Amino acid sequence: MDFEVRTKRLLLRRWVDSDRDPFARLTTDAEVMRFFPAPLDRVQSDGLAARADALFDLYGYGLWALERQDTGEFIGFTGLAPMPEGIPGSGGVEVGWRLARAAWGHGFATEAATAALRFGFDTVGLTEVNSITSVVNIRSRRVMERLGMQPVDEFDHPRLALGSPLRRHVRYRLPAVGKPAGDALADPSGGRDGTN
Repeated sequence: MDFEVRTKRLLLRRWVDSDRDPFARLTTDAEVMRFFPAPLDRVQSDGLAARADALFDLYGYGLWALERQDTGEFIGFTGLAPMPEGIPGSGGVEVGWRLARAAWGHGFATEAATAALRFGFDTVGLTEVNSITSVVNIRSRRVMERLGMQPVDEFDHPRLALGSPLRRHVRYRLPAVGKPAGDALADPSGGRDGTN
C-alpha cells in the first residue's frame, strides 16, 4: 500500500534517514517539548522516528513525516497511532502531531491532522479517533476542536509523575459518523493553529 498523502501544502510520507537530524533538533527544542515530560536526546529521537514509521507495517497506519511541498522542508510529524494502555480510550486509535516551532501558526497541524483523519476513516475504516493532551495545552486543544473533536473525559496520565503540572490530561473523540462534512475535513488548510 502507498502511504503517501498530499494536501494543498503538505506531503505526509514515510520517514527517511535525512529526517533524523531535523527531527532531533525539533525534539530538543524546549518550547516544542513544553507539554511532554522532557526533551529527547538523539538516541530517543531516532528511536521515536523508527517506531513512528514502523507503525505503518504493523497496523496499516502510522505517524507520517511531514514535509512542506513548496520547500521540501521536514517540519515534524502527524498521523495515527494506537492509544496508550491504561488510559481512557485504550485499544483505540489516536491522532497526533508535533511540529517544529518555525511551522507553528500556519495551520499545518490542522491541515495534516485532517488528512490523517481522512485516511483513518476512509482508507483504514476506523469508526472513531481519539486525541489526548495535557489540559493546559490550549493550542493542541484548539486544533482538536477545529477537527470537530469533542472532549469526552479527563484523567491523570499514569506515565507522568504525581505533582507534574502535565499529569492531568483530556481526551477528545471524533466518531466517523460525526466527522464534519463541510468544515475542517472538507477544507484542511483553513485556520491558523499556532500549535506544536
